[in-house]
Amino acid sequence: MQSGVLLARNTVRVAGHCRTPAGVSGSIPAVARRPAGCMGMRGATNAGMRTVSGTGSGRGSGSSRVAVVAAAAGSAAVLSALPAWLLVPAAVLLAAGGLISLAAWLDARAKTAVPSLQMAPTPFNTAVMAAVPSVYRPYRPTPGLTNGHVETIFASLNRSRPDVDYRREFLHTADGGIVTLDWEHFGEGEDDLPEDAPVLILLPGLTGGSGCSYVRHCLVRMRRAGVRSVVFNSRGTADSPVTTPQFYSASFTGDMRAVVARVAACRPRSTLIAAGWSLGGNILLRYLGEQGEDTPIAAAVSMCNPFNLTISNANFEKGFNNVYDRSLAKGLRKIFSKHEMVWRGAQDSSRPQDVATVTTVRAFDEAITRHTFGWPSVDAYYAGSSSSLSVPNLRVPTLCIQALDDPIAPREAIPYAALAANDNCVLVCTPTGGHLGWVAAGAEGGVVGEPWTDAVVEEWLCAVLKQLPATARGCGDGSGNGNGTAAATAGRELLEVAAVAAAGTAGR
Repeated sequence: MQSGVLLARNTVRVAGHCRTPAGVSGSIPAVARRPAGCMGMRGATNAGMRTVSGTGSGRGSGSSRVAVVAAAAGSAAVLSALPAWLLVPAAVLLAAGGLISLAAWLDARAKTAVPSLQMAPTPFNTAVMAAVPSVYRPYRPTPGLTNGHVETIFASLNRSRPDVDYRREFLHTADGGIVTLDWEHFGEGEDDLPEDAPVLILLPGLTGGSGCSYVRHCLVRMRRAGVRSVVFNSRGTADSPVTTPQFYSASFTGDMRAVVARVAACRPRSTLIAAGWSLGGNILLRYLGEQGEDTPIAAAVSMCNPFNLTISNANFEKGFNNVYDRSLAKGLRKIFSKHEMVWRGAQDSSRPQDVATVTTVRAFDEAITRHTFGWPSVDAYYAGSSSSLSVPNLRVPTLCIQALDDPIAPREAIPYAALAANDNCVLVCTPTGGHLGWVAAGAEGGVVGEPWTDAVVEEWLCAVLKQLPATARGCGDGSGNGNGTAAATAGRELLEVAAVAAAGTAGR
């Protein structure tokens, strides 16, 4: 096997419902080497595996020097308009501000790098990745947002929320519980997508739902690509009702199985694909690992996945990371408080009376989650619910995107070796990005716009849909053949569904 590979100029066109990704001029260089910053990869290139990473950062530009000159001229103009007694303190403040700005710019420049890419050099992977130009371009962090904590918090507080209309559907599960599906809704006079357009099932993070900014941005971009989206809101999230003393967990896939069956029943002619963030990514991979090839999901994307819950939870206890632990625990308390009465008289050993005072995710799992799902301890729950265990069993194309400075899904939890050993898996790691951040310079919408990952998700999913034969997509043709139609039939038999239209946006 050659030690390197040269991917030809990106001339791949994405057919069907997906638009063609932006092209890349020239050739895309790649070098077979261990990705910078990735751990545990020694020997990963053995046994037919290769790690691919682009070269060159494309740093430095004349426009940056022009900006510096312009800033200096502006500062001089400000000083000339001030009285003499203010000149010295104003000059000190301007100089300090200039130094801080320069330091932020230099730090962002130093951290600009092509994302690391790990994949098996199969014909399928090579063809797909040739149509994903975003991963071969330098990832450019925004100056001032190069720290994982800063980027995580900035994105959480400042990212814009596109206007999206949903139609809400209540899905009644076999145990009497309810999850909600928020389908993208097209009003009167709006252009709907074709009946057989691909359907993307979106799984938000731990306490997230259809109202989250990152979910909405992804939905909007995929709509432009010709893909219909539906958000799977776990029990209690996004103002979903809770009718039984059971929430959701990192490894409970029963609700996901019901959601997939229902979506396949509603759209028997469509290819089903899925994407999950954080805990949603963990649940998605757990489901896919359990199902193997027996699923209508044709391809999946996992982003900022905690993978190894034991490592990720322990990471919460380190330094500033406890801020996220407390914040997530607060979100869980808020959701639970709306449904606390449902737990009164519960037959398990859960302790709903303790939830009001929990300050960590672990404490909530000790009070509720482990008891609901029958785990002997929280440690056993984390060890047995990690999606890293499911990676060897993934049988559909799966893209995993991680930020190496993610404070919630740390790099130490990424199962590099297991992903490298599975030809169906592609791993992309950015040097920065935080958790649910990826506030990259030049992203659509600016620093408060869509995350960098949205373009990668669109390009990769559209390329996969082009490469997969119809028989492998889980698409039914209405004849009773194909995984999609089989799942649709199962969904009709197993599920009792009540649908309601929700005016405006749901889950706010």
